Amino acid sequence: MTVLVTGAGGLVGTHLLEALRARGEQPPPRALVREHARALVESLGAEPVIGDATDAVTWDRAARGVRAIVHAAALVVTRDSFAEFTRVNIGGTRLAIDAARRHGARLIHVSSVAVYGRTEVYAAGTDGVTEDYPFQPLSNGDFYARTKRAADLLVQEAGRAGLDAIAIRPNVIYGERDRLFTNRLIANLKRGFVPQIGPGTNHLSCVYAGNVASAIVAALDAPPRPGFRAYNVTRDAEPLLTQREFFAAFARALGHPPRFIRVPVALVRIGTATWSGLLKTLFPGRYAGLGSAAVSFILGENPYATDRIRGELGWTPPFDTPTAILRSVR
Repeated sequence: MTVLVTGAGGLVGTHLLEALRARGEQPPPRALVREHARALVESLGAEPVIGDATDAVTWDRAARGVRAIVHAAALVVTRDSFAEFTRVNIGGTRLAIDAARRHGARLIHVSSVAVYGRTEVYAAGTDGVTEDYPFQPLSNGDFYARTKRAADLLVQEAGRAGLDAIAIRPNVIYGERDRLFTNRLIANLKRGFVPQIGPGTNHLSCVYAGNVASAIVAALDAPPRPGFRAYNVTRDAEPLLTQREFFAAFARALGHPPRFIRVPVALVRIGTATWSGLLKTLFPGRYAGLGSAAVSFILGENPYATDRIRGELGWTPPFDTPTAILRSVR
């Protein structure tokens, strides 16, 4: 029986297909994708099923005979309305749950640490946010976090009703084929300087996509167990790099000697507030409250604990950050 991957043409999905191919997964995985991603997933050894992850008929075709569903399809950063985020992130998850129930498959839902909250979590300190950390209030304009939390809660409910359901909760993901964080970081570093914000000694809450994929593989291999389990997947293998070291490693991989420009924290707060205000002007209601979240991310220590997945699934991230950065840039 095969594995079905939704969002297989995206960042996590493509790294998962690579990981499954590398270990000789048989039969090959099935990939629910749009037509434009057909060639990509075929090149990664998957059988494409063309359709939409919000379409029940497509799900009926895609999920037949599968042993597990990895649901990675989601809207992340777009100009779409809250209704569209709801349709894709919540509606798609509801169909994934229904398909897993009908076909007796394990559901692995790619969730997010955004479900815990945005800024308050950093007050918990290093490893302070476990999978049992209480969910904090979210801004009405944070469409992504609100819909990912609602989807996560649906999966929890399905697990309590007897479905074998696992939520993988990564934080900011970087890596090759990333059109968001990695591309923007590289574009800024190519301008010839490396920002050092604050003392630069904190560890950013970033994780390499290949490490997220390896965690999903560990979840696929876990013994069957009806019920819900959640796992934070929020750091690379050691050595862990500080903010300063992380940016410097990216600069060196790009062939630029790192030239640090110290950026005062007060200036970052002003700049972020301006940026957030501009976004709210362009897209009313869609980015409210994310300016302070960005400041917390760049200045805060990674608060997300990974003890549970290490202990229960024996997961160890296969890639350290220097190696991951080289792979991302190359």
